Amino acid sequence: MASASPPARRASRSRTQVLRRLTQAGFGLFIIVSSIRHYLATSEHLASIDAYCPFGGIETLWRWLSTGGLFVQKTHQSNLVLLLGLIAGVILAGGAFCGWICPFGALQDLLDWIRKKLRLPELRVPPGLDRVLTYGRYAMLGVILYATISTVKLWFADWDPYRTIFSLSWIFEFNLSEHWLAYLVALVILAGALLIPRFWCRYLCPLGGAISLLGNLSLLRIRRDVATCKSCAVCNRPCPVKIDVAQADPAVSADCIGCLECVEACPHEGALSVTLGPALPRGLRPSKKE
Repeated sequence: MASASPPARRASRSRTQVLRRLTQAGFGLFIIVSSIRHYLATSEHLASIDAYCPFGGIETLWRWLSTGGLFVQKTHQSNLVLLLGLIAGVILAGGAFCGWICPFGALQDLLDWIRKKLRLPELRVPPGLDRVLTYGRYAMLGVILYATISTVKLWFADWDPYRTIFSLSWIFEFNLSEHWLAYLVALVILAGALLIPRFWCRYLCPLGGAISLLGNLSLLRIRRDVATCKSCAVCNRPCPVKIDVAQADPAVSADCIGCLECVEACPHEGALSVTLGPALPRGLRPSKKE
């Protein structure tokens, strides 16, 4: 079968990204509406956005297991259900939650789009420093879990930029004297995301760190065909988390957020594809016949 013509391929690429943007917008709108309903509701039983966060499941998991069913304050059974769903999703499709569902990721993509429209320069982090900074996600994950287990409360909630922004407390309960640190952290993260694509995701997101660790077990992965790839590195340019896709061996990094921008940008048919199967370590891969 003949390969699709360039206009046809561009149309297909556009449909994929339009679908992704619509999905991001839908989940973002759901969280915003939930926050508005929470503040306007007369009933105290209407859940806040804390109940819709899978990271809350990670934070409360130890207390739930060690006490036989108790939860950290502000968490709920829904957090554990969402955590199970996230684990299943990551095992199936890696970091697609970050690229298709997470409202904070969508907000950072929007800021990157605004930066491009305003023709502002992107702050490029040297590769060596970038690799070091990505470990910040694991440090954040460790510190938050240790502090949450020790204090038996959502230790990070008061400064969490996602919660600060999407809870809409800065609209309904603005209090500079009490919440100035939370506002400052959120503004710093947003400024960082305006200059560096996916700043929070790449360097600080604790949920992203957990997803990256589990993502090594993902079945659906973007893989590079070494024989077809021309090492032109065109696929690296659109990657929002700056993965070196052109050097994938063969599966791309577990940091991949599944946006598929690299697959669509690749000018060589078949060089990059989404395939089903575990990413075997180099020593366990079947040898190629000469």
